[in-house]
Amino acid sequence: MLTYPIKFKPILKEKIWGGQKLKNLLNKVTNLSNIGESWEISDLEEVTSVVANGVLKGKTIKELLEVYKGDLLGNKNYIKFGAKFPLLIKFIDAKENLSVQLHPNDTLAAARHNSFGKSEMWYVLQADEDANLIVGFNQETTPEKYIKHLEDETILDILNFEKIKEGDSYFVEVGRIHAIGAGVMLAEIQQTSDITYRVYDWDREDAEGNQRELHNDLAIDAINFQLKDNFRVNYSKIENQENEMVDCPYFTTNYLEITATIKKENKVDSFIIYMCVSGEVEIETAHASEIIKKGETLLLPAAIKTYQISSKKGKLLEVYV
Repeated sequence: MLTYPIKFKPILKEKIWGGQKLKNLLNKVTNLSNIGESWEISDLEEVTSVVANGVLKGKTIKELLEVYKGDLLGNKNYIKFGAKFPLLIKFIDAKENLSVQLHPNDTLAAARHNSFGKSEMWYVLQADEDANLIVGFNQETTPEKYIKHLEDETILDILNFEKIKEGDSYFVEVGRIHAIGAGVMLAEIQQTSDITYRVYDWDREDAEGNQRELHNDLAIDAINFQLKDNFRVNYSKIENQENEMVDCPYFTTNYLEITATIKKENKVDSFIIYMCVSGEVEIETAHASEIIKKGETLLLPAAIKTYQISSKKGKLLEVYV
């Protein structure tokens, strides 16, 4: 049985738009120059997380799933997902604007890519002055109107720009156009998928003068033009208890601000992920304890039913399915 909180080795990915905040502010160890993403927990075929602590150190998440099944995922999750971890957990640093993009829903992703769709949420850890996100359109838009703006190279005119600050959170449903703006560092929780349709990339060129591929033919069928502007996540910040942020079919995320020791019980028949977004927190089970600091992530297997969380001043995102 799995009896201790599991840490994984961060997988750092260099991106054309990445910077140094993940290294300088979240203490990720790397010699890379443009660090765009730290994949904290991943079960994608090409990017698989490896355990960093305890007796299972060196094992991949795939190996854990094959051996521990419902003890890791939760029984209902194992019935639904099998030996496939359903979430991809990241920290992202955008030194420059990310491409304007969107993700297909489960049906399209399965038919085109044999993949899950990619519903996701963001929690802003740090934002430079005047930094923003693009989320959705700033007016009612039809496919015809959207295509006309693409052809006229005026797509930015109909996009919704959101000025942001630390602690702001957004839920980005499949089919919603979006982009992370320059100067933003955030935590991202998403379905296990790496399917992205780029529709605009700021006319950016790489060192060889090449522009990245756009996917407008695929994107037009994937955009949901009927989505409401309900992407802002409003949540409470009551200390030492769960404050619900997002509850969707793919994951639930709560905000926890810990200033004491609280006892917790897993009643959801699921693994529980903790992302530390501020301070330092200790998570203690009957058999072990682990400390996570800002920028670190921990997975609590579903088999662990009781535990406690302690901190003088720590902030966590709590995630389960």
